[in-house]
Amino acid sequence: MAYRIRIILDVKNDVIRDIVVSNSSDLEQLHFLIAKSMGFNGQEMASFYRADNEWTQGEEIPLFDMSENGNELSMKTCIVSEIIPKVGDKLIYVYDFFNMWTFYVEVLEVNSDKASCTKPVTFAFGDAPEVAPEKEFTSEQSMDDFDAFNSESDFENIDDFDFDNY
Repeated sequence: MAYRIRIILDVKNDVIRDIVVSNSSDLEQLHFLIAKSMGFNGQEMASFYRADNEWTQGEEIPLFDMSENGNELSMKTCIVSEIIPKVGDKLIYVYDFFNMWTFYVEVLEVNSDKASCTKPVTFAFGDAPEVAPEKEFTSEQSMDDFDAFNSESDFENIDDFDFDNY
């Protein structure tokens, strides 16, 4: 079986790739294919994140298992057909954590034609810009909430704070 996956780079001008991978491919192979199709060398750290229909970022699947026991998820241990098994399933892919290149990944088609995997990039539109766009990170909690916490505390040094009460 083959999966046709659409990759959209989160930048001002449209940059889109449609990629075909085998259902037995792992996410590490998909990572290298996405990087190569966008003109990157694939040598930077990256992660996939599970996403729901509204593109809410969920569980991380890192490039490498960084746990002490070696039993956590990694791209090498996650198979495409298990992580995104059906049309419409989504992932968010972040490449190069210094630049935060962000991609939206969605399954467009699942078919039985494995021969289609011989040409992995089936559609390409636009080119990745030379420099990644700046990302703005916002919090759901307002700064007023943090200011209230700070003004209510009566300690001057973090060493004076009693963490057992929280």
